[in-house]
Amino acid sequence: MNYFNYKRRLSSETRIGDTPLGGSNPVRIQSMTNTNTNDTEASAEQVIRIVKAGADYVRLTAQGVREAENLRNIKEVVRAQGYNTPLIADIHFNPRAAEAAAKIVEKVRINPGNFVDRVKTFETFEYTDEEYAQEIEKIRAKLIPLLDICKEHKTAIRIGVNHGSLSDRIMSRYGDTPEGMVESCMEFLHICIAEGFRDIVISMKTSNTVVMSKAVRLLIARMEKEDLNFPLHLGVTEAGDGEDGRIKSAVGIGSLLSDGIGDTIRVSLSEDPEYEVPVARKLVAYIGRKEDHPEIVAEACDRFSPFSTDRRETYTVGNIGGDSLPVVISDRSQGNFEFNVHFLPDYLYVGKELPLSAPRAIPSIIDLDGWKGEKNTYPLFDKPNWEKIRGNDAAIKFLRLSYPELDNNIISLLKADKSIVIILTTNHINGVGEQRAFIHTLMNNDCDTPVIPNRRYEENETEDLQIKAATDFGTLYLDGFGNGIMLENKGNISLKNIDAYMFGILQASRIRTSKTEYISCPSCGRTLFDLQTTVALVKGATSHLKHLKIGVMGCIVNGPGEMADADYGYVGAEKGKISLYKKKHLIEKNIASEEAVERLVQLIKDNGDWMEPEN
Repeated sequence: MNYFNYKRRLSSETRIGDTPLGGSNPVRIQSMTNTNTNDTEASAEQVIRIVKAGADYVRLTAQGVREAENLRNIKEVVRAQGYNTPLIADIHFNPRAAEAAAKIVEKVRINPGNFVDRVKTFETFEYTDEEYAQEIEKIRAKLIPLLDICKEHKTAIRIGVNHGSLSDRIMSRYGDTPEGMVESCMEFLHICIAEGFRDIVISMKTSNTVVMSKAVRLLIARMEKEDLNFPLHLGVTEAGDGEDGRIKSAVGIGSLLSDGIGDTIRVSLSEDPEYEVPVARKLVAYIGRKEDHPEIVAEACDRFSPFSTDRRETYTVGNIGGDSLPVVISDRSQGNFEFNVHFLPDYLYVGKELPLSAPRAIPSIIDLDGWKGEKNTYPLFDKPNWEKIRGNDAAIKFLRLSYPELDNNIISLLKADKSIVIILTTNHINGVGEQRAFIHTLMNNDCDTPVIPNRRYEENETEDLQIKAATDFGTLYLDGFGNGIMLENKGNISLKNIDAYMFGILQASRIRTSKTEYISCPSCGRTLFDLQTTVALVKGATSHLKHLKIGVMGCIVNGPGEMADADYGYVGAEKGKISLYKKKHLIEKNIASEEAVERLVQLIKDNGDWMEPEN
């Protein structure tokens, strides 16, 4: 892998109907219906809407054999209307449903965590080597009949590992880790290969962007050791809706696409599925702009690991670097000082001088020529005047640089002066690669200066800015780089919104929490309530609780597992009934849905986590 120069990973090709995946094919886009799969008309209509939105594949849930067999009727309606887009069956817990679906659709997704293993109990089990081997034989016994059907009908399989549904057996050996996700996949993959079946796609999905990124990278390394290169499906599960869902998806998926990883993607939003497709297409198109970019020459630091969750070590200056939370710098150089009180930046860049209207409570960064040494202000240097840093007595000295401006003289200065913070800019088409090159060069020179990535865009659409910025910044943060964020935009997007996006990107990258985090699934045919309405109700009651993560899950399939990272969970138990969780522990079962939000609030209060909203 080249950290600095973009090139797509070359995977093997998998047949999926007349739309092959991997190899030299473009990154494919997909989404998933949220209709009842037994409702032929509604499901077919939604499939067509998703296809018209631009999807290459459409997935439908098949909880049981009845739903799986009705895929034939849905497929006939869709094909009769002239749409040949491959259909995918999504299977959990039911090998018989998988076998039925494999005779009808072009691809079947199975989950290694529950294809054979029982429902997660979150209990600790000890397996002897013999018992463990027996469990693998159980998998073989259930998987091989499915593989035989897939061979006969030319049906592909996705081995779809979900972090939230790792089996108790895997958990017993590997824990709740990216390594466990990889092992869960490889158990199934080895059986497929032994049986001569290779029309395979693999996914490693979770709501945690850090775990997702590391799991995919570990899987690729594991496959490379075994001379395997199967195509990969990318997605962030339970990303949520609106701004949060788009930013979180772009951080997780975009960080891998930026390294050429990924052959098909789904952006999972708690919205109507056809709205997922344009977001995914924008993300793929943005990454595609890097093709054949001017080469970035740099040497990777041998102390950097793409599999590590450690952050780059830096010194601390003021509240920047070291173990401090990453800071937010807001560009207010045009003199606008209106703020969202929930997303107040840590620093303001005010340009050439400190305006009278600038708030004095928030530290200001001022261009050197206009800096007068006022209280709570700091000078900004750049390449033309960098030598003036010597002798300057400011407590924090900001130095704006790009990678082409980094030379030995500046590195010597950085190593000698521990009061400097870099604001790292780039104009390269592959800005991620160039900013990585800068930081790797610092590391190779044992230079521990804090670095705040800075990116500039010209966007008028909020979604476009969210996707691009989250991809670019998120890739660096998931590398463990970056002590802050400075996002600038020349376009018709309010500065208050831009501040919110910066905080959102940091939160999606798991390095700074500033608001309630909602882990909500994208809805599918298994969902047992109106997800969009319910998410809105839960948010309305709890969004002021900035210290909490709350899961809103449509059904039990991934609910308790995928939201185990959440503080509280709201999960569909059956039609009209909700179960409430404290972390992964079931607290109340089968509550009437009309009472569930109120009971969730009471559960939060009973555990001492409630705070009254401010007026």
